[in-house]
Amino acid sequence: MNKVVLIGRLTRDPEIRYSQSAEPIAIARYTLAVNRRFKKEGEPDADFIGCVSFGRQAEFMEKYFKKGMSAAITGRISVRSYDDATGQRRWITEVIAEEIEFTESRSAFESRQSQQPQYQSHYDNMAEQYTPPSDPIGAASAPPTPEGFAAITESIDDDDLPF
Repeated sequence: MNKVVLIGRLTRDPEIRYSQSAEPIAIARYTLAVNRRFKKEGEPDADFIGCVSFGRQAEFMEKYFKKGMSAAITGRISVRSYDDATGQRRWITEVIAEEIEFTESRSAFESRQSQQPQYQSHYDNMAEQYTPPSDPIGAASAPPTPEGFAAITESIDDDDLPF
């Protein structure tokens, strides 16, 4: 089962684009800062997870959600690849949103924004430290590969996997 549930704050306003098909479809991309329950000293307070919404849901995101708003997202993880300009294979992991819910009222968001600007600047500083690379379409990708781990390449054969 591929199911993801996230509750976090948008690090920027959703970016919306339209497909170039005969009937254009709205595509919204945004990043959710999800607080970590436990953290070690020197580690970030949150994970920054790239999310994508399509169609009416994308237009809904653009209209009603703004940077700093809290949202609950239910969806699935999608992993895809592309070849960059140098011919190197790149992998992108993102959450495809299937359901989006408000986790605070608009008035609560606006009140919090006016009363606690330092809270927002904390996430701004964290988000500035993480700048996700983008694929040719402009999709946010997963954070850089942590030290001690290797990126997945096509050279791995399914028979080599331990499961």
